Parts: sequence; structure tokens; C-alpha cells
Amino acid sequence: MAKDVIPTPDPRQVRFAKGALERIRRRRVREFEAMMTTGFTRTCPVCGYVGEFAPVGEPPRLDGLCPLCRSRERHRLFKLWIDRRGGITRDMAVLHFAPEPVFEPILRGLAGTYVTADFMRSKVDRKLNIEALDLDAGSFDLIVAHQILEHVDHHKALAECFRCLTPGGRLVVTTPVIDAWETTYENPAIQTARERMLHFGQKDHARYFGRDLKDHMRAAGFALHEFVSVEPDVSTYALMRGETLYELTKPANEPKPVAKTKTRKG
Repeated sequence: MAKDVIPTPDPRQVRFAKGALERIRRRRVREFEAMMTTGFTRTCPVCGYVGEFAPVGEPPRLDGLCPLCRSRERHRLFKLWIDRRGGITRDMAVLHFAPEPVFEPILRGLAGTYVTADFMRSKVDRKLNIEALDLDAGSFDLIVAHQILEHVDHHKALAECFRCLTPGGRLVVTTPVIDAWETTYENPAIQTARERMLHFGQKDHARYFGRDLKDHMRAAGFALHEFVSVEPDVSTYALMRGETLYELTKPANEPKPVAKTKTRKG
């Protein structure tokens, strides 16, 4: 591989850049403040609110937050999945990791058994480690795990969820993915919260998934369906373009999981 050629800037240019940095930042702050009011009318499929949404995130995503129920884009995508593909009935048992409060009444009203779980939080039904579930095999028909795989050993988590699902049961997952990357980026040298923010986008994330995440899901034994945010849903419900909810189904006749796909190390 050819070595990168990094030029050495003139010291006078460096001094100018340092002075320009603060001017640029102040100008960008004024521009962001002006953009906070978009004037677009959005609909929240979670709570039914119709009106302008609020910015959320770092950096801010315009119209990302419903001001009534505080749902974000992934929550609204999940509600659309519930309505269109969920098929949750009173004879089903649902396990919900790191449960979003807005979904508890929705899922409790649909499922016969609804169990909330978390490893750190206390106000849940069960304290469970998704990497080593203290549950019997085939305990649940649906497991919901939003924004969790990027924090944990996802190979162990997928295997445990597969074990605890009934044949034909499903695992619903959302997680940050850069689909243009062939392989997942992990870097054992990254240890501090500040370094994780730079490399993985958040101080408590352990990796950035590439499109090989789908190989990892299939390697755990799951059949994969991708529920993707597309127009007109994106503009109507203020979704992130192309965000994907992964619906993973445990086959009725379980195949033997294939070998794991290696991830790229930084």
C-alpha cells in the first residue's frame, strides 16, 4: 500500500487557520440556531403528534425528536414495523431489552407476556446480561434489542437471543451501521471514553458495524429481513434516510450456525 503523503503547511498559514477556526465556529453556531426551526410538519406514529419536531443528537439532527413523546427516528421506525410486520398477539411472549418507556404500554397491550430487561437499570422486570441470558431455551417469541449490539459482544448476544427464542421467533435489532464498509471496525487500542467518541461515535460504543453485520446475524442461525426507512415515510415521520431495522427469525427447523465472520481490527 502506498504511503500517504502529508504536506507541511507554512507556519503563517497555520496561525491564520487557528484564528479562522473561532470565526468559523461562531458563524456555524448562528447558522445552526437558524436551522433549528424548520417549519416542516411531521407525524409521530408512536403518539400521534402532528407538527414541527425538535433537533436531537450530537451533532444535531433536525426534526429528529418528537416534542410530545420524545421518540427518535429509530423509535418511529420501530412503531411502523409493529404496525406493518409485527404481528404481535396475545399468545406471544415478548422480551424487551433497555425498554423505551413509550413502548411499554404499546407492547404490554399487544403481547400476552411482556418482560422488560436490562443489565444496569433497576426499574425493569429482570436484570439480564444479553451476553449470558439466565433464561430457558425457547422462552420468548419476540426479543427487542434497540441500540445494544454496539455496546456488547454481539456474537455472544446474538447466540443467546437465538437460544432463548422459540422456533419461528424473532429478534428485532437496530444499531449504527456504515453499510459502505465491508467489515466491522473494532480497535482494542481504543480504551478511553474520548477515544471511543472519536472512533465509534459514542463514548460507550465498542465498534462501528460494517455490512458484514448481516453475515454475523446469519452465522448465528437467523434468517434476515431488513425493514428500511424509505420515502414517503422518511419525510412524513421524520426518519433517518436508509436506517434499517433488522428482523431476525429463528427458523422453525434450526440449521447449524455457520462459522463466524472475522471483523477488521484497527
